[in-house]
Amino acid sequence: MTTSNATATAPGTRLRLPVLMYHEVGERERTKSPLAVTPGAFADQLGYLHDAGFRTVTAAALPTALAADDPLDRTIVLTFDDGYEDFHAQALPLLCRHGFTATVFVTSGWVQDDREWPDAQRPGRMLSWSQVAEAAAAGIEIGAHSDRHPQLDQIPADRLREELYASKARIEDRLGLPVPGIAYPFGYSNAQVREVARAAGYGYGYAVRNRIAATGADPFAIPRLTVHRTTTLAEFRAMVDGHLTPTLIKDRALTGGYAVVRRTRALMRGSAT
Repeated sequence: MTTSNATATAPGTRLRLPVLMYHEVGERERTKSPLAVTPGAFADQLGYLHDAGFRTVTAAALPTALAADDPLDRTIVLTFDDGYEDFHAQALPLLCRHGFTATVFVTSGWVQDDREWPDAQRPGRMLSWSQVAEAAAAGIEIGAHSDRHPQLDQIPADRLREELYASKARIEDRLGLPVPGIAYPFGYSNAQVREVARAAGYGYGYAVRNRIAATGADPFAIPRLTVHRTTTLAEFRAMVDGHLTPTLIKDRALTGGYAVVRRTRALMRGSAT
């Protein structure tokens, strides 16, 4: 009999725990992003987690648990990338209603009322600094998502340092709270990116990869599962219970293909210098 990642782990069993990656939580007429989940779908997903007896922990709590192989019974991590305003308007009230926590990875240069980059090309309506602070006060962990959202494994070393150091410092200055970790934009990283993240004082780094996080995972390359606009409740239930769905198979193939392309680009740049 196969044990799901969502059930208690017996002694000596490899711990497996789902980490979900969200972006926007908005109605279809407001956003066309394939990664935007409607408020109704999000409510149904949280309702399932609540009824199925799941509990949530922050992104910062997971690396320690994986390293210690703690038996986390019916536990899940909910993460939100970029810092869209609808997290405050739509997701936060639903999370609070169920007593759930989450981690929001904020792109510091995209904060809606940011004065340092007032002309930043934001992908949508983003959280304000006061809304980020309100989320933190409600028990939501705030992590970094870089300063300007570049592909970190494709930029020069000096800009990489600026992106990682500046994002952490700016969020900490605004909130008066430590920023414990980072999620890499697009999920892209390499050895240099992870080394700079450690040097900048982050305690963990989240990628994508569309795999279940498991014992022995690199704390600076923790995988997550992508929740899409098209993710049905049946697919969601299968995903959090550790089953491979057709969408996950497709996502993994795309992730692997992009990794090959980025490595090739990096090698070509190296040969040209």
